[in-house]
Amino acid sequence: MAPSPRDLQLTQVSARDRKSMVAAGDFGDSEDVRLLDSYENSEGVEAGMKRVQVRVSGMTCAACSNSVEGALQSVNGVLTASVALLQNRADVVFDPRLVKDEDIMNAIEDAGFDAEVIPEPSASGTKPHGTLLGQFSIGGMTCAACVNSVEGILKGLPGVKRAVVALATSLGEVEYDPTLISKDDIVNAIEDAGFDASLVQSSEQDKIILGVAGVFSEMDAQMLEAIIINLKGVRHFRFDRISSELEILFDPEVVTSRSLVDGIHEASNEKFKLQVANPYTRMTSKDIGEASNIFRLFLSSLLLSIPIFFIRVVCPHIPLLYSLLLRRCGPFVMGDWLKWALVSVVQFVIGKRFYVAAARALRNGSTNMDVLVALGTSASYFYSVCALLYGAVTGFWSPTYFETSAMLITFVLLGKYLECLAKGKTSDAIKKLIELAPATALLLVKDKGGKVIGEREIDALLIQPGDMLKVLPGTKVPADGMVVWGSSYVNESMVTGEAIPVSKEVNSLVIGGTINLHGALHIQITKVGSDTVLSQIINLVETAQMSKAPIQKFADYVASIFVPTVVALALLTLLGWYTAGAFGAYPEEWLPENGNHFVFALMFSISVVVIACPCALGLATPTAVMVATGVGANNGVLIKGGDALERAQKIKYVIFDKTGTLTQGKATVTTVKVFTGMDRGEFLKLVASAEASSEHPLAKAIVEYARHFHFFDEPSVADDAPNKSKDTTISGWLFDASEFSALPGRGIQCFIDGKLILVGNRKLMTESGIDIPTHVENFVVELEESAKTGILVAYEGNLLGVLGVADPLKREAAIVIEGLRKMGVIPVMVTGDNRRTAQAVAKEVGIQDVRAEVMPAGKADVVCSFQKDGNIVAMVGDGINDSPALAASDVGMAIGAGTDIAIEAADYVLMRNNLEDVITAIDLSRKTFTRIRLNYVFAMAYNVIAIPIAAGVFFPSLGIMLPPWAAGACMAMSSVSVVCSSLLLRRYRKPRLTAILEIVVE
Repeated sequence: MAPSPRDLQLTQVSARDRKSMVAAGDFGDSEDVRLLDSYENSEGVEAGMKRVQVRVSGMTCAACSNSVEGALQSVNGVLTASVALLQNRADVVFDPRLVKDEDIMNAIEDAGFDAEVIPEPSASGTKPHGTLLGQFSIGGMTCAACVNSVEGILKGLPGVKRAVVALATSLGEVEYDPTLISKDDIVNAIEDAGFDASLVQSSEQDKIILGVAGVFSEMDAQMLEAIIINLKGVRHFRFDRISSELEILFDPEVVTSRSLVDGIHEASNEKFKLQVANPYTRMTSKDIGEASNIFRLFLSSLLLSIPIFFIRVVCPHIPLLYSLLLRRCGPFVMGDWLKWALVSVVQFVIGKRFYVAAARALRNGSTNMDVLVALGTSASYFYSVCALLYGAVTGFWSPTYFETSAMLITFVLLGKYLECLAKGKTSDAIKKLIELAPATALLLVKDKGGKVIGEREIDALLIQPGDMLKVLPGTKVPADGMVVWGSSYVNESMVTGEAIPVSKEVNSLVIGGTINLHGALHIQITKVGSDTVLSQIINLVETAQMSKAPIQKFADYVASIFVPTVVALALLTLLGWYTAGAFGAYPEEWLPENGNHFVFALMFSISVVVIACPCALGLATPTAVMVATGVGANNGVLIKGGDALERAQKIKYVIFDKTGTLTQGKATVTTVKVFTGMDRGEFLKLVASAEASSEHPLAKAIVEYARHFHFFDEPSVADDAPNKSKDTTISGWLFDASEFSALPGRGIQCFIDGKLILVGNRKLMTESGIDIPTHVENFVVELEESAKTGILVAYEGNLLGVLGVADPLKREAAIVIEGLRKMGVIPVMVTGDNRRTAQAVAKEVGIQDVRAEVMPAGKADVVCSFQKDGNIVAMVGDGINDSPALAASDVGMAIGAGTDIAIEAADYVLMRNNLEDVITAIDLSRKTFTRIRLNYVFAMAYNVIAIPIAAGVFFPSLGIMLPPWAAGACMAMSSVSVVCSSLLLRRYRKPRLTAILEIVVE
């Protein structure tokens, strides 16, 4: 069943209500409420005091939060301290004259948790006040050492709160304070470190990049600049004649991006054609350009290396050519001149990038793959030059190894090119998501009276909230919005994964990127840009691909010491072989023709330098995580990061919420029993009047049943009143209710005609002093034993009747539970429903362990109870009342939609409302980490075996020698092999229901 678009939107809750809900662990009985944040702003802080919020990592239960609170309150100068387990945050008010931010972080870390001071969250909960999130493209990174270097530089910049750099995507995500540092400062800092950098996009909506067509001369450029200067709200602009890109920085409070484009069009009489540049498309083009550049360098190196190889290997067998090459020209023969000239071009022109990258790495106090390449090629090149000069002076001509330098650079460039192609394929998921967004939209133009007078086509990136758009049959919905006219069916499979088209009528919500199948629709836009569902999915996938799994820390550590270790081994190899030769430890026959012991030892040393490869280690985890997150997104499973993948493959317990997770979440009234003389219709009307103000699924089911019982028409909304709610439409046949109050875990109460009516469970009746006769109790027990929920109704202090409500199980629930058992995972069910109903549902799906009558806040305690002895526990839920448990679990899986609560509290977002995706999530995690382990085994085994061979360990006994050029070929292919190994995950196919039961625990 496809999740409704309503579930895919973010709904704001007031700060005070959020704080009270989290503090009390009481989220009411509304499934539709969304928790955005649990903190208020800094209002109410005493003069001279300071309030900060701290991100606390490692908390799993209430005991953890109590420990953190105790540690903070014990710090001298701390006025108040409160910790929210759900948000993993601590709110601290303190005297800045006595306590510093560092003291607060140290107190939390001393208690055994990780801490990071963050700015005060905004009301929307999306980004802290005063900070921006920028995404930067970083070029020139070659291995994990480069990543660590860039991250260290970024984290050391003033105003930078957080920085994450990913090798596989060549991206950096930086959270920073714009009052302390600008986007240009960050770019400059990266470039000063020797890397290429450019801004991809920022959360600051004050910049637009436009592609400009129609500028053919300097006069055209001056005309364009004059037009922009006269536009109001423009702060700064820059026009690049080469790329025809116009970058405008503007004041969003004065002018909008669309009015800027319209202003340029009008002022130029449409001479200039403008197109908004999609940041993702620009980034993809840059990646393609980088791959093309490396291919050109490789091709050039190959064309120059072939003659060198020809001179060394082929020409000696062709007498005429060989005699020409042996002709003396000055101090050297013609062949040596040719090799020297050709290799110099390869070494210093084509291979310049390796020297530049090696220099910046050493300048930053780190070492990487480029250092090894520069060392190896330089040793071969300068030795060969010295050998020529020595021969010209002394007449003793030693062998040269120019071809080693040329072939090594050629093979390294080939490896880099293949690596670019392989890594490019790992971002296919994001590319496919980007392609879902339409390029243009039909904007309905209105007059001052609001009447539609026409339509015009605009760039989809210029859509604004409140715009009225026309969506024709067969076209994509441009952005998130609400239908205000028309009816149709929309294919939402590209977002939700559900193939069945969804009916859309007036007041229905639609998702940007989905396809309108039949009738024309008029929609009013509610979400644009980064707020849309599609953008949230893209950001989630992108963030996951940039994340680092804990296992990668091992690779980062190895990479940090790898190059110095290899250089040390190379020096030991050189010293060992040279010393052995000097003392006659091996025969002279082993030496090359006209060679000596130093030359012989040097070749082994160079082979050690060039064959070692830290790139394979650095790529083992991120490439696999990238592919897995992309594969998951294509299958409707959004993964928040590599750490979630690592935990998910170790899951022992999966705890399911009952309502809306194991069941369909569409409650229906199946039984109505009146125990007094009241008419059944009057009874239903009375109950529906009381429940009409409630948002609980059971309440909606009761109102719907009563409406059908009385044959009232289906509620509808007039075309000219798109904002009119259905509740007001159906309220005409209901009694007026006053003083409505929802009682979490018990039911509701209100007054009708001045008389109290109670609708709820036994606990509500008992607390209110309502007596439950034996025959009524027996009837309720029968309902519960048949997996139905009994709802009791009391009016004027007397029990009137009982309604039986059933929530059908999802068709795949039983087989998924059995499939989990086959995978070695133990299923558990937790619910706030009564124990008899819970046991009946659990028996039907095959779950043996049931925790019933658990309040929303208590679900987290259930999760913590299963986490004892180090067990990895997953929680599968769908509502706000499951959020504490989702946050407390090792792996939170939000099923049904990409809502804000899922993004905030869960590790996995299962876009389809299908339990089968729980199997997919666990199975994909296991296969991913199997692939990561294979990558590490290959990378480690390669270096463990290859380095001794290159050092000549097996030469005395087996005669195995690896020339430097062959070592370079092996090194180039090692990282490519790891990336290609990760790419095999793209062939992943999720288990089908018919195959799930065939899974056997390994």
